[in-house]
Amino acid sequence: NKDALPKLKVQKGNIVVKALAVGTIEPENEISVKSKVSGVVKHIFAEVGTYVRAGQLLLEVKPDPTPLELADAKRQVQLAEVELVNMTKERVRQESLVKKQMIAAKEFEDFERSFQQAELRLQIAKEKLALFESGKVIIEGTEIESIVKAPIDGYVLSKAVEVGDPVTPLTSYQEGTVLMKMANMERLKFKGTVDEIDVGKLKEGMVTEIKVGALPSDTVRGTLRKIWLKAEKKENATVFPIEILIPATRNAVLRAGYSANASIIIQKKDSVLTVPERVVTFRRDSAFVKILLAPGKDEERYIKTGLSDAISIEVVQGLKEGDEVLEKPVKKIE
Repeated sequence: NKDALPKLKVQKGNIVVKALAVGTIEPENEISVKSKVSGVVKHIFAEVGTYVRAGQLLLEVKPDPTPLELADAKRQVQLAEVELVNMTKERVRQESLVKKQMIAAKEFEDFERSFQQAELRLQIAKEKLALFESGKVIIEGTEIESIVKAPIDGYVLSKAVEVGDPVTPLTSYQEGTVLMKMANMERLKFKGTVDEIDVGKLKEGMVTEIKVGALPSDTVRGTLRKIWLKAEKKENATVFPIEILIPATRNAVLRAGYSANASIIIQKKDSVLTVPERVVTFRRDSAFVKILLAPGKDEERYIKTGLSDAISIEVVQGLKEGDEVLEKPVKKIE
């Protein structure tokens, strides 16, 4: 009996087409803190989770030279001192000779250069020994010390060392031990992936709504900032990495590493006529719904459809608000 088929009214509603991205919340800029001197961790001043200002003490690295390195550094100072004493005596003789014009000015200039190099060698040897012994030295106005200070204002996200751990310094030829990771948590980003089916519809600047697993009641808004050009394989699916910038949030406390889902709003229409997509029959390029005329009598009506979110579909033409359409009959399984 066709009259027994459920009816539903055509009503106004909002249709939002979204693309889903899965990922995590991360700081926009995360900094690895490293030491400029080698040794072992002597003291940790800032623990994980604390907020520190730029220049505040993070930890102290105690120089830990081997007995051979320390002895060698002391011997190098002594050798450089002996060399400079001899050069100073020679300098008096050279100045006397040049005044009497017994040697050429060029010869004296060459000696002066050697004398300056001897002074520099002694200075370098003393600086190296000072670093080994006290962990602190000033070179050309720059203080090089074993105290590691915060490079930025921000939170200590993690620490990779404990007191007593060895530290390799950051130099031009080696990466150096990562001591801590820091970030300013005012600017965060969502980093995740979208399916290749959706990536063609996305554009930078689109509005996004982010739901964080740990904060089910909060929705965080953001802006799509970056879409990668190269795909990745993830669990046998092809996905594209994306990045969403999250402005400073007042109502939600976001932490680095939170799992999150982002809905990227591709298209949105408010207060348009809608019907559930399940009641629409599509044949070739046309769409039809069934209208009840009288008990036991219905007719098929052509409608023009618009935007669809796969649950509701916009009716552009053919129906008006309050019209009643029939549900499709449920096929019984024999």
